[in-house]
Amino acid sequence: MSEKQSDLVAGSDQDEEVTDVVCVESHLKDGEMMEVEVGHHNILLIRSDGVYSAISNQCTHYGAPLSKGVLSGHRVRCPWHGSCFNVKTGDLEEYPGIDCLPCHKVKVENSKVYVSVKKKIQGQPKRIKWMGVRDQEVFHTVLLLGGGVASLICAETLRQENYGGRIIMVSRDDLLPYDKTRLSKVMDAESDSLLMRSMDFFHKYDIEVWLKKEALSVDTNKKTATFDDGLIQCFDQILIATGCRAKCLDCPGADLENVLMLETPEDARRIHYACMGCRTVFVGTSFVGMEVASYMIDKASSITIIGSTELPYQKTLGPEIGKVTMMMLEENGVKFHMNDAIAEVQGENRRVKAVKLKSGTTIETDVLIVGIGVVPNSEFLKGSPIRMDSKNYVIVDNYMRTNITDVYCAGDLTAFPLKMAGGQRVSIGHWQIAQTHGRTAAFNMLQREVELNTVPFYWTVLLGRTIRYTGYGEGYTEMVLKGKFENMKFLAIYLKHDEVVAAAGLNVEPAVSVVAERLAEGRVITKAEAMSDDLSWLKLQPL
Repeated sequence: MSEKQSDLVAGSDQDEEVTDVVCVESHLKDGEMMEVEVGHHNILLIRSDGVYSAISNQCTHYGAPLSKGVLSGHRVRCPWHGSCFNVKTGDLEEYPGIDCLPCHKVKVENSKVYVSVKKKIQGQPKRIKWMGVRDQEVFHTVLLLGGGVASLICAETLRQENYGGRIIMVSRDDLLPYDKTRLSKVMDAESDSLLMRSMDFFHKYDIEVWLKKEALSVDTNKKTATFDDGLIQCFDQILIATGCRAKCLDCPGADLENVLMLETPEDARRIHYACMGCRTVFVGTSFVGMEVASYMIDKASSITIIGSTELPYQKTLGPEIGKVTMMMLEENGVKFHMNDAIAEVQGENRRVKAVKLKSGTTIETDVLIVGIGVVPNSEFLKGSPIRMDSKNYVIVDNYMRTNITDVYCAGDLTAFPLKMAGGQRVSIGHWQIAQTHGRTAAFNMLQREVELNTVPFYWTVLLGRTIRYTGYGEGYTEMVLKGKFENMKFLAIYLKHDEVVAAAGLNVEPAVSVVAERLAEGRVITKAEAMSDDLSWLKLQPL
């Protein structure tokens, strides 16, 4: 490295007034990073390829310290939820975050590193990537069906790539795109606090948003979509991202009042207030169902969970973690009825009074929360030539293309090839996956030939404890445990054919992000590594 390094600046003018400068006695080696305070700004200083760079240290998702994350080449991965950022530019490279990081000026003189923060970006931990607007001379329309995160990221990516045509996002909801991951964690939140972008944002970048409008059909020959208000809209390219909806109970009494499902912020608030001081029964041990039950522990007078399997998360996280989560909730008064199902919902004056199980047990309750899976919102595509699988998920290739030219699909609705699983076609309803789908679809609408290549990463929160998961462990044949479940500090490593395919952890940051990054790089993690007592590769001390 030369004694004097050129300035590294992104998103700020060279002649802006410098408000704070710090001199760092840095002995960073290549591939190392450290946290630095510059005035009131928390900075991440990185050395990569012999060159220093500096970006904000707070992840733009939920503010996690990136200095505790994973540095690999030119990118750093968040220790909490897996967002990745380019350390040279601050640009977002992997979701669930949606914003980039500001970069800061770095100089190296006489073996001392000087980091300065410009006035323009002081106190701003986020940066929106440059985006273009509509060009009135471009007569081309991209229609986005669905108002979720896949459509949002597709629209933003198109504008970031200077697409000048018309962008129309259509949602059956009455809200702009919002953070659905928070619905089961902060159930009394006001809708506005969940919004990912404001209406001003959409106006600024010429992204039209049509709310409370639902597509009834798509004519792929005429390139038109017909909506429930009679409107017929033409398009040149279309993204179908209408997602899934909660599956309803199929038994007598399922339509009674106080039988509730979680889909929207309004649903979340309704559940929150309906359960206060009341006897509450949950059917389904999905991630969302278990989170809601956990959330209600200090609010409902009693909580009972009914599950169709022996343990929660049995098919995803495995029986061992299922047993731990079940124990966590049982210690807080939650009762479980597993290997069972509801045969009848009993009521009085149209309100739930009890549920009768197939085992014959009757449980009195004031509220019934249903979380038994999802159904794809693809009915409006029936009769079209768009190919779907046996469960009515839309089949796409590595470029998010359907079998019809100019018709793309993204998000929970898709059956897509997962590269890390050898191209196996899967349907994964995770937030970060939907975001990556939207981005990939946008690039390929622009003929960029960008292939989908992402590693699933998600998290669930129970009683304030966050279990993080990465990879695709379906069909795993062996699990290696680091730590102890009973100590609430563990890393479960899942193997298939003697290679690591997934990992789940509690209180072992950044180990799950380390595994995610290795999988993302396509570097095999062997059984020998997983079995080793040396945890340094996971950035962990002995557990």
